[in-house]
This record gives sequence, structure tokens and C-alpha cells, in this order.
Amino acid sequence: MSLPKPSERAFVPFVSVANMMALIHAVGLERTLVELADAIETDFKRWELFDKTPRVAAHSPDGVIELMPTSDGEQYAFKYVNGHPKNTREGLQTVQAFGLLADVDTGYPVLLSEMTVLTALRTAATSAMVAKHLAPKDARVMAMIGNGAQSEFQCMAFKAVCGVDTVRLYDIDAGATAKAVRNLEESGLNVVACASPEEAVEGAQIITTCTADKQYATILTDNMVGAGVHVNAIGGDCPGKTELHRDILLRSDIFVEYPPQTRIEGEIQALPEDHPVTELWQVIRGEAAGRVDARQITLFDSVGFATEDFSALRYVRDALERHGMYDRLDMLADPDDPRDLFGMVQRARPAD
Repeated sequence: MSLPKPSERAFVPFVSVANMMALIHAVGLERTLVELADAIETDFKRWELFDKTPRVAAHSPDGVIELMPTSDGEQYAFKYVNGHPKNTREGLQTVQAFGLLADVDTGYPVLLSEMTVLTALRTAATSAMVAKHLAPKDARVMAMIGNGAQSEFQCMAFKAVCGVDTVRLYDIDAGATAKAVRNLEESGLNVVACASPEEAVEGAQIITTCTADKQYATILTDNMVGAGVHVNAIGGDCPGKTELHRDILLRSDIFVEYPPQTRIEGEIQALPEDHPVTELWQVIRGEAAGRVDARQITLFDSVGFATEDFSALRYVRDALERHGMYDRLDMLADPDDPRDLFGMVQRARPAD
């Protein structure tokens, strides 16, 4: 099934959750993660073309609802996403999302997609893409602290993109770790369930933290992070929520997506406004140094940025050309005469 032609613009390709899962299996999970990482990296290299703004957030005591918009001048994208840690206690997802890609010249949407699954994929792909630039050479062991909905995607992305072959899992909820172990049984990874975060980081060259509680927390204490480690901190993603002891930040070279957003939501909200950080696009384009020393601690203070969602939506739309797997959504008014919207409504009146 080919994408709608300009003459069929009243129909917008819609990728449901079922379609997204079918697309992942048609492409292959690891190939999807590798191709997504490439798409995200490509757009970071075009950084100056994008509109950039911190996401628009509506906070409540229980969570946050956010809009994440951007445009490269030719296409526009936004994502709607929530983050409600309490949801798991009620049998609900912590995160739900959907997104839209549109043509700037006409304003017409060209894709509407679920982004709960896609956000998990793009977050994992971004993490692994960044680690390709910052992690120790030939790193093969990752500690995965926080074994919720994102953890398996992270493990598979680091395997596919960076060559990680061993993951050491820990979660305060042993049931979450057991779930992750089951899900990764046929992954080709050596999976080790650990009884403490200290045990999980033993021998790990990469440490990923991904916890959900909306609070200042110390998931990693200073003594848990030794020289030469890359820390992939993806759980701190809103004001008042962090995972790392402040002293880890002071010993690390910190890399961020978009400083005005990260200083509000990331680990660096615990640091002064003038604390130096390096923007990822500069490293990816070779305009700033990444890892330069074997004993260096590199820290990716990841909060997620709109360009990554733009890349993910663009990747999905291109994949639909090859694989189909979408529904035609009738969501745009298309009168024969663009000036006669009222007449179109009247002509749709049921016959007496």
C-alpha cells in the first residue's frame, strides 16, 4: 500500500500501535534501532536548521503532560506525551504518546502515529547513538538500573549499535528485573540479574539509569562511578526529578541535547546555571571533543528533545513507503471548492 498522493490529501496515514508493532517485526527490531540511530544522528548534524524550544509542560502533583514541537523548515513535527509514575499502580502505562508530521508549505499533516512504542525506540536509539561517540572503546558490559518499560529497548539498542554483549540488571522491584530477564532470554545478550545497584555496576563500562519516580533521588552514589565509565542518565526528565549524586556530575564531562531544556529538567538542574556542558550536535559534527581520555567519566544527561521525535516520525514515514502497515485516516476537510466548507457540510445532510 503506497502513501496517499497529493490528490488524496484528505486521507492521512495513521500508524496505530498494532501497525507500529507489525512494522518493527517487518524491519527487524535491531535493524530498526540501528536505522533510527542513524536518522537521529543525521538530524543532529543539521542542528542549525531546526526550530528549538524547551517543551511546553503542564505539571501536576501526579505527573506531567508535554508538547514537543520542532521544524526544519520543510517539515513540522510535534509529540504529545505524558509522564505519570503512579500509573503503574493502577495498571496503566507511565508514558503514552502520539505524534504528527506535517508539510510546512501547505500545513497539511502527512503522518499521524502512536508514539508510546516509538518513543521507547527513539530514546533507546538516541542513547546508543550517543554512547557510540562517548563510551569507552570496545565497551561490552552495561549496567541497566531501572528495569521498567524502557529497559529492554535500551539493552537491545546498545547491543545493536554499540556491540554490548552483557547487561547487568537491577531494579528495586525484583519483579521488574524478572520481567526484563524473561524478555531478553532470546536476545543474544548475556543477562545477569543483580541484587543491588552496587552489584550491577561491577565491571560495567556503561551505566544506564532509567527510573520512574518523580522525585530527587540518588540512584547512583558517588562511590559507584569509577574512572573511565560512561553514564547514560535517562530517568531525570522533569523539574524535581534526578537520579545521580551531585558529586558524580562534578567529576564528569557532561553532554546534553538542548541546554535550556536540560537545565530545567535534567540532572544538571542540581548545578549552577553556568556549569559547563557540551551540546551533542557539536560532538557529532566534530566541533567539540567527546571522550578524549581513558579515565574520563562521560555523562549523557538525557531528557529527550523534539528533534529526536522529528527523526523518528520521518523514519516511520519513509518505512511506510517500503512496508505499508498504516490506516487511511479521514481527518481533513476536503471540499471540491476550498472556499465552500459550509456547502460541503450541507451536502452531507441525510436525505429525508
